[in-house]
Amino acid sequence: MSKASHRTVVTETSDVVTTEAEEMYLITIAMAIEEGHEGPVPVPQIAKALGVSRVSANEMVKKLAARELVDYVRYKGVRLSSVGEEIARRVLRRRRLWSVFLSEQLGLSPKAADAVACEFEHITPADVAQRLAEFLGEPTVSPQGKPIPTADAAPTNAPAAIPIGEAQVSRPVEVVAVEADAAGRSFLAEQGIVPGSRITLLAVAEGGACLVAAGEGRVHVSAELADAVRVLPAS
Repeated sequence: MSKASHRTVVTETSDVVTTEAEEMYLITIAMAIEEGHEGPVPVPQIAKALGVSRVSANEMVKKLAARELVDYVRYKGVRLSSVGEEIARRVLRRRRLWSVFLSEQLGLSPKAADAVACEFEHITPADVAQRLAEFLGEPTVSPQGKPIPTADAAPTNAPAAIPIGEAQVSRPVEVVAVEADAAGRSFLAEQGIVPGSRITLLAVAEGGACLVAAGEGRVHVSAELADAVRVLPAS
């Protein structure tokens, strides 16, 4: 994630004008909720995620609250307001669409694609984001297995991807992302474990290693690689 800047951008949300720094705070809160955090997100948690001091985070949170982009709950943290949530969804949509493009079209790893997409998320107009979505075939999941918000105001219903080791045993799943290094991706690809493929978890060892059915064979996947293979239930 890049350092938050103060460059000003204009969103399509009621003509609200926001800076990149403000948007980074909003999507950080949104991602914490996406990861399962319940209730207000603590300010220290936001500061840690963004790599800023608690003092700076507190100042920004108060600024966002004054603009009614978040609701601040003293001693507990912050929630996104309806407007703040809409801005966060739009920014995350752009970021994850660019991640798909950079990964599928240019061959960047999921982590590298996300890092570059972080620079594009603040400056992509809505019509360009829509054209990008159409070009990519309206993807619903990013290379890192994160749901891509829809273009409208409603939150996406797409579930977040999980590591293969957390999938249900004997239930087919679809690989949506492989967050391994080049050697790991190469090994998995040789076994037929690539984004878009269907595999089945057969067993999980105590240390996290997995036995997976892929194609016509069975593959022993180390705990590290198993954590890198993100899946969703097969449609």
